[in-house]
Amino acid sequence: MQAMILNSGMGSRMGSVTSNKPKCMVEIAEGETLLSHQIDTLAKAGVTEFLMTTGHLAEVLEAYLEDYISEKYKDSIRIRYVHNPRYSTTNYIYSMHLASEFVEDDLLLLHGDLYFEEDLLDRMLALGDSSIVIDSTLPLPEKDFAAEVRGNRVSRIDTHLTGPDCVACQPLYRLKLEDWMVWADAINRFCASGNTGVYAEEALNTVLDEVHLRPFDVKGALCMEVDTLDDLRRLVRGAAREGDHI
Repeated sequence: MQAMILNSGMGSRMGSVTSNKPKCMVEIAEGETLLSHQIDTLAKAGVTEFLMTTGHLAEVLEAYLEDYISEKYKDSIRIRYVHNPRYSTTNYIYSMHLASEFVEDDLLLLHGDLYFEEDLLDRMLALGDSSIVIDSTLPLPEKDFAAEVRGNRVSRIDTHLTGPDCVACQPLYRLKLEDWMVWADAINRFCASGNTGVYAEEALNTVLDEVHLRPFDVKGALCMEVDTLDDLRRLVRGAAREGDHI
């Protein structure tokens, strides 16, 4: 299994904290960053091949990871960096387009600012199917992504979704290779037509009749994006409340 971690964004909502480093390098505990937590958790789950998209301050991210991986994992993990030179004018759909040619196996896809509990990933992998994290205990977000779920299948992922079949979701996907290839083809078509400023989920929505994407309900387990300093504070408080290791 491979992992693709999207780290080509600017991280501007974190203010001065990300003035000299990408958002994924924000420290969440002494000696631990969002990215180191992701790498460690994914490695424990057996992932050894990583696709890391880069953009803003790419050289800082690469230097940090090279030091971290060489010190902790020696030669047991391989990282391929995929730089998006148009990171300031495109959305992550373009980064995924650039990285798509290197996907050769089932895939874990996540954003670089996502924190999630370790056992959550184990439970997600145990499902076996392509899936996305949802949380039925949370209110529908006003701006962030929600999923429309019909039966045991996700029929749409979008912002500003409303309705009884809609639920909050997070950008952590487990994708079987055949399902990823269908999504990747849609992404590549969008980018070929110059449609690079949208979320990759817009391309996914056009093929969800072909991709059986299962909702994985974490029911209150800690899984959240860290977009702002307030999010960072909530993460630390939430992890302490759940007894996590932060």
